[in-house]
Amino acid sequence: PRLLSQFFFADERVTRVVAEINGLDAELDPQQYLVLLNQLHLSQAHLLAILERIMEECIPTQRHSRDYLVKFPEELLVDNLGNHMLFAAECLLAGTFLEVEEADGAQLRPQARNLLCSLELVRTVLREQSLSQPGSYPEPVRAVLVQFDRLFAEFELRWGPGLGCWGGGGCARAGGASQSPRLSSYVSSLVAVKSPEEIYRQQEIIVLFCET
Repeated sequence: PRLLSQFFFADERVTRVVAEINGLDAELDPQQYLVLLNQLHLSQAHLLAILERIMEECIPTQRHSRDYLVKFPEELLVDNLGNHMLFAAECLLAGTFLEVEEADGAQLRPQARNLLCSLELVRTVLREQSLSQPGSYPEPVRAVLVQFDRLFAEFELRWGPGLGCWGGGGCARAGGASQSPRLSSYVSSLVAVKSPEEIYRQQEIIVLFCET
């Protein structure tokens, strides 16, 4: 089946599970509430996986660089990282800061709001496109996908400490000196990202291992 058709049905599933959760009294039936939460997690992960495939098909050369992922601790590089990030954005927008400091959470909230609004726009546009012309991606569709991809990357980590700018934008000052602006991000607030020295040492170990 075409990706847009797959997206439509995956989105329907997410909407249906959310409606069931909203109509359930968690205190009266906590077990069913946990079951529905697990279903929501799985359905959202499936939706994001399809969205990832759509972006790879639709805007492969316009996607935001993910080079910064090399700085993440290995335990964060899991298959459901995207789903975890969106869950974090929802919690931040609701005022629940999870494992980050309250001050960091307050700074992250505008980014979380922009990301979730962009995702809702993507869902709306792709649903409409799947019902009208499921075999094409006109420019308005591409534009909302590019925006979502950029906002998602910025929420993860746009600038890391000491590594300068990632994903576009000039960072050079006059005279050749560089500046390394640091935007608040969920990952950098939650854990310490790798330093350039750590990345270099890791690459040296990999090379030595390959040579032996």
